[in-house]
Amino acid sequence: MVLDSPLPQLDHLFDYRIPPELADSATPGVRVTVPLRSAGRVARGYIVETVDEADGFEGELSPLDSVVSPVPVLTPEVWALARRAADRAAGGASDILRLAIPGRQVRVEKAWQAAQSTPVRPDPVDSPGITGYAGDLAQRIAAHERLAVDAIPAVVQVDGDSWVGAWALSLAQMAARTVAAGESAIIVVPTYRDVDQMLAALSGFLPADRITRVDASQPNAERYRGFLDCLSEIPRVIVGNRSAVYAPASRLGLIVVFDDGDPLYSEPLTPYVHARDAALIRQEQSGAALVLAGHTRSVDVQRLVDIGWVTAIGPERATSPRVLVTATADHDDQAATARIPSMAWRQAKEAIATGPVLVQVARPGYAPVTACATCSSAARCTVCAGPLGIARAGAAPSCTLCGAIAAGWACPTCEGTNLRLVTRGTGRTAEELGRAFPGVPVIIADGERQVTAVDARPALVIATRGAEPIAAGGYAAVLLLDGDRMLAAEHLRIGEDCLRWWSNAAALARRGAPVVLTGVTGDLARALATWTQQAFASAELLDRRALRFPPAVRAASVFGDATAVADAIAEVRDLPGANILGPTPAEEGVRAILRIDYAHAGNAARLLRGAVIRNATKRRKAPPGKAGYRPPPTLKVRFDDPEILS
Repeated sequence: MVLDSPLPQLDHLFDYRIPPELADSATPGVRVTVPLRSAGRVARGYIVETVDEADGFEGELSPLDSVVSPVPVLTPEVWALARRAADRAAGGASDILRLAIPGRQVRVEKAWQAAQSTPVRPDPVDSPGITGYAGDLAQRIAAHERLAVDAIPAVVQVDGDSWVGAWALSLAQMAARTVAAGESAIIVVPTYRDVDQMLAALSGFLPADRITRVDASQPNAERYRGFLDCLSEIPRVIVGNRSAVYAPASRLGLIVVFDDGDPLYSEPLTPYVHARDAALIRQEQSGAALVLAGHTRSVDVQRLVDIGWVTAIGPERATSPRVLVTATADHDDQAATARIPSMAWRQAKEAIATGPVLVQVARPGYAPVTACATCSSAARCTVCAGPLGIARAGAAPSCTLCGAIAAGWACPTCEGTNLRLVTRGTGRTAEELGRAFPGVPVIIADGERQVTAVDARPALVIATRGAEPIAAGGYAAVLLLDGDRMLAAEHLRIGEDCLRWWSNAAALARRGAPVVLTGVTGDLARALATWTQQAFASAELLDRRALRFPPAVRAASVFGDATAVADAIAEVRDLPGANILGPTPAEEGVRAILRIDYAHAGNAARLLRGAVIRNATKRRKAPPGKAGYRPPPTLKVRFDDPEILS
């Protein structure tokens, strides 16, 4: 059995004896409690397998303490996935199982068990075509191939008055075909907005009892009910966010990850396994088809295409939004560099008469960043040195970190007392555009105001990146503002991220509607205007290979005190192709970075995991005056750390 414990030294299988009174219920996959030999403690875990004899052990095994539930919630496939994903990331399998298996809800479980006593024969499901793609795509999915699919940039109407991205319709048709063939499908999307679109698209092809939603935004009882439904033998479509990739599925035939470049797929909890990587491992273990879809292609997927691991598939007929780049269209330098250039104003004014206009901005709020009006030095809080911003019109400047009001602020550089706005958020943009277009409704969609859909009536929709609502029939125009500010972020992936944000917004425009990109030129603007995002990803990958940056190589951050980090790095320093950067000071101790080729990354993960276990079990002296206190281990390892690219 495997224990549910975060301690790295307990990350292995344990043998326990099954008492005769528990023999009927102690089956593989069930939750159990077992005794630990120290201090009479009891631990929770899952039975992985049952055997007649313990190999190589001649003593007496401790007995199971109890069977918590007779429901086998840990399937062999999910256990194999958790074990391999954890080993690849130098982490513990129980940490992944904690993400994969929701907490038990007794009432929900009993109701589900009662329902299982009545056999259900599912109705047959039709097998639709995949709109916009040649028949080759359906054949490849049926053959369980690995594919990188370019999504169609459009919005479509489904199930009455609902509008979704064309990508959702395509994925729903793929999933329906899979269910019709007697197999299950898992569709992983980044946000709840995307989940809602997928559910709306699937409702036109499958009955409700064949669609299961599993994501962290659900109430605990609802999430556990959905998880239990996934244990059924009836083929179904499972839709959710990053943890849905671990959902149990009967006869898995298709795994889909949409927009894999979204940072929400990066798991913030140890062992930090990216949903795309978990999907790749699960596809290899199960033999199911794998579809990595999106309007853009991440550099990680481009690497898989280049090495032949996945096959690139595009729509049958090439379609792209009508993108206008103001920096190349405006001959007046001042107009070209304005936040809303003259061409963008003209396009918005013409389009607002026929439907809603989307305006994408970089930041929420009113004025997130301010500066001294005299010398342009960044305005900082006198309490914590955080940036000063203005939350709403007429409000006093305050710190965006600690919230302190900047009463009586004076610039430490020139002693000026007046502030000017450096960045304009959704609130300030809405105020400016509201004055420019009197009588036109203004709708704000950001983290504070969650708007998922708007109708076809004229309106100005001000949205932050990723929060754009779907417009019935598509937007009459899309303005992409603050491109230069988005690109100013100090991150190696910022170009890739910006292209993804802009492409996803451009895909919401109606056919032929203008998409205006402001303040950006060069390869990024060219890739968006010509809708050749794959070429941009290929060029980015070439640069990463020259610099030995991920994903051209695998990289791992090693954190801890100087001695622990030095010991861990010594384990992997002599591996072929290993390159060590640092150590450098970090928040807690130091950090060193390991760069290594994929062929030797598995061995590096094994050695680093061993170093973590040795550090965790090492005796540490108590600080002076704290007798009996044992300092916690400090060594941590994170493979594919996104902070490496910052």
